[in-house]
Amino acid sequence: MKTAAFVSAAVVLASCGHSARIDGSVKGLSDGKVIVKLLDINTYNVLDTVSTDAAGRFSYKVDVEKGQPEFVYLFHNDTKIASLLLEEGDNVSVSADTLGNFTATGSEESVRLAAVERDFADFTSGFVSLADRLAAVDASSTEASALRKEMGKAYTDYYRSRVKYILENPYSLTVVPVLYQTIGTDLPVFAQQTDAIHFNNACDSLETVYPDSKYVKALRTEAKRRSDLLSLSIRLKNAPEQSYPDLDLPDVNARKVRLSEVGAKVVLLHFWTSADAAQKMFNQDVLKPLYKEFHSKGLEIYQVALDTDKAMWARTVKDQNLEWINVCDGLGSASSAIVLYNLSTLPVSFVISENELVEGTFNDAASLRKLLRQLLK
Repeated sequence: MKTAAFVSAAVVLASCGHSARIDGSVKGLSDGKVIVKLLDINTYNVLDTVSTDAAGRFSYKVDVEKGQPEFVYLFHNDTKIASLLLEEGDNVSVSADTLGNFTATGSEESVRLAAVERDFADFTSGFVSLADRLAAVDASSTEASALRKEMGKAYTDYYRSRVKYILENPYSLTVVPVLYQTIGTDLPVFAQQTDAIHFNNACDSLETVYPDSKYVKALRTEAKRRSDLLSLSIRLKNAPEQSYPDLDLPDVNARKVRLSEVGAKVVLLHFWTSADAAQKMFNQDVLKPLYKEFHSKGLEIYQVALDTDKAMWARTVKDQNLEWINVCDGLGSASSAIVLYNLSTLPVSFVISENELVEGTFNDAASLRKLLRQLLK
């Protein structure tokens, strides 16, 4: 009997593993439908549609791996009626209505998430109200000036409250949606370049608790992007004046090479991708002959690959025996070089002569050879 009881208990425990349970009640939803959705970084994925009984009650079990909490949302039609942050083993009770009002018990993180969403809703409601009033008055009036100041104060106060929340809850995944809050469609709460510091600090703390969480990994990617932009901004601000944006990118041996330190009389700055066969042919048919003809006269090529597959890029450089400077940061379309040089198409070349950027862009052999002959007489 003891063995049977032990086996039975083991089966029960096993059935509860890697999951969280939701017991819900939706006021006014008799024999209705609740849609369960899972947040996948920045999109909702529908997990299931659950039927309620005559009293609006339902139960649902969500798969949740240990150390990888999930953001789970309940919808009725297109209305979000509850937001949950579930950890493995949570047993959550949700009381909601069809308008989006709800309470949740049995999950500390879900309680925090609900508070975060209420605070944001209260702020946006007041901020939008001020914006509507501003739109209805003369933009040059004293009333408009007062409303703008009030909106600025409301934003600043809310921003500071969110920074305080992040600092006070360093190990809670609820800081992730806080960092991504956006007013309307185009005004992030954390819009300053220096907010990269908050993103990085949040990642550092969360990675100690949830190193395998997809949300934390995505946050790290965003933190790095913001940090790179902040670093770039500081570098540009402190850089000596010159006629072209400087680059400092790793070569095939992972050694960084700074564009401004190349030292040649003329530098051909060429942007390309090794993933395109036509652009690889451009190396063979255009760049190699130019390099052979003009290198001894003072030409150097600084070739920037906008690739994400650095192994493929390095292999192409080796296979094509490209003798000049080849660099790649591995960020592809996210590379800061695209913004710095306002790139819209590839391949494209710029020419730097005597530390000055020559006006215009070049993408054919004839125009490049003509210019190089003028500059390297």
